Amino acid sequence: MQKAHAYGNDFLYVRSQDVPPGVALDALARELCERQTGIGADGLILYEPAPDGASMRLLNADGSWSEVSGNGVRGLAALLLRDDTRETASITIATEGGVKTLVRTGRDGSRQTFRAAMGLPADLREVTVTAAGESVRLAVMNFGNPQCVALGVLPDEARFNRLGPALEHHETFPARSNVEFAQVEAPDAVRILIWERGVGPTTSSGTGSCAALIAAAAFGGAARDATVIAPGGRQRVEWREDSVYLTGWAEVLVDGDWLR
Repeated sequence: MQKAHAYGNDFLYVRSQDVPPGVALDALARELCERQTGIGADGLILYEPAPDGASMRLLNADGSWSEVSGNGVRGLAALLLRDDTRETASITIATEGGVKTLVRTGRDGSRQTFRAAMGLPADLREVTVTAAGESVRLAVMNFGNPQCVALGVLPDEARFNRLGPALEHHETFPARSNVEFAQVEAPDAVRILIWERGVGPTTSSGTGSCAALIAAAAFGGAARDATVIAPGGRQRVEWREDSVYLTGWAEVLVDGDWLR
């Protein structure tokens, strides 16, 4: 078992073949990801190496399945390329939310930076819903996984903790949804807070950063190439004709760092 994170959004990585037959994967994810009694993580990723990279499946901390995680994909790339000494390297990760191609563009100590082709949004639209007693205008889309983005001034902690779970479980989203609150600070800067489906508040989200930029560019006046600022740090998102590209770092943690 290995652990990696991107901007504090952390995942446990286990080869699929190392999970004993008959183990309930949802229960395993909950046990391992629990931060008080387990190792602690936002998700569990089961993976198998392939000639050009790997395939992976993701379980959230609550044991539910998720199609893809941008930060989780990047962490797996960092794990697989940790001992690769080439200055640049390309790797392909097959997920249930599509195939993602990542190019390593730099290293700084244990941190590896990747530019990942994350695909394009589907069914992008605006809707208005009532959640936690208030009317909320949302940009919704499928970005390999379901996403909804509330544009405007970021909520305070109490409102965030009310609206986040209410939107995640809203009847508009039969498979639940990831939730981002996004404030356009400048055409090239979007600040976000994240309520992750099956996890709750997270310090960062790769697909959420992409969804926030898409929503901000489509409906909030942002540029299609901007820095997205989450509590854990900054990532660059480029919404181009062929794909949305996500650039940021990930690092593999050694055993002694797991509980830091």
